[in-house]
Amino acid sequence: MRVAMFGYQTWGHRTLQALIDAGHEVALVVTHPKSDHAYERIWADSVADLAAEHAIRVLLRTRPDDAELLAELKAADLDLIVANNWRTWLPPEIFELPRHGTLNIHDSLLPAYAGFSPLIWAMINGEPEVGVTAHLMDGELDAGDVVLQRAIPVGPADTTTDLFHRTVDLIAPITAEAISLIETGYTPVPQDRSKASFFHKRAKRDSLIDWTLPPADLERFVRALSDPYPNAFAYHRGEELRILKASVSRGNYGGTPGRIFIREGDGVVVVAGPDARRGQSPGLLVERVRTADGTDLPAAEYFKTMGGYLTDRP
Repeated sequence: MRVAMFGYQTWGHRTLQALIDAGHEVALVVTHPKSDHAYERIWADSVADLAAEHAIRVLLRTRPDDAELLAELKAADLDLIVANNWRTWLPPEIFELPRHGTLNIHDSLLPAYAGFSPLIWAMINGEPEVGVTAHLMDGELDAGDVVLQRAIPVGPADTTTDLFHRTVDLIAPITAEAISLIETGYTPVPQDRSKASFFHKRAKRDSLIDWTLPPADLERFVRALSDPYPNAFAYHRGEELRILKASVSRGNYGGTPGRIFIREGDGVVVVAGPDARRGQSPGLLVERVRTADGTDLPAAEYFKTMGGYLTDRP
């Protein structure tokens, strides 16, 4: 097929590589300029560099709404556009332009977790599986008919980083197989919109720990924000403190959520949970932290004395 590719970061890079490896004729690549946003500095393999290595024309755009881009797409006489991690909406005059429309590759099991950072949000919410969906783009973000979908289970010790590596490896085979299905005239399956959910782009405050949440939720929150993602954090004595590793305490501890309470094993228990004052539930056993200057320490070494609080502001 003669295709154009819209994409960014490692997801777009893997998609473009899949198109090249499958022997499709890539007429044009559109990608975003480099960004200083925290979530866009990671998994940042360059789509532009890969295209340049294969002598493919590249256009850098923040939004796809200029006349030059539309003219080039029309002149390319495309069979298909393939998109992955394109960060702004594509208008109908673009996604409807090719003979077979636009295939979008999204790293969730649509219709759930449309939008941004789906793996992180799915991990935070305790989903039993995550995956990748190839769907035909329509006028609503991540809502088009599904061509192909693959799922992987989420293990009890998995981090979002683990899930990233397993789902990103699905991109190439899903892209190749989905295009093959389109070529054969396969009819995509409409999404069940009653099961749809849509998530916003993450910002720093989304990683701030809420100590009133159940300890099991907080343990999963820490795993969801594993390196190299911006970590779960709170403030201690006016300084930002990142929580790198944690588990649910063995004992039950009561008091005010956020209280640095007691040593347990190799960690330090922080009181947590919606019913913490009753003393009938465990706390969060903090095991490893990162200080504001970037130093990683065992929690028992950082918290030399008990008492005080981890708070939501300096």
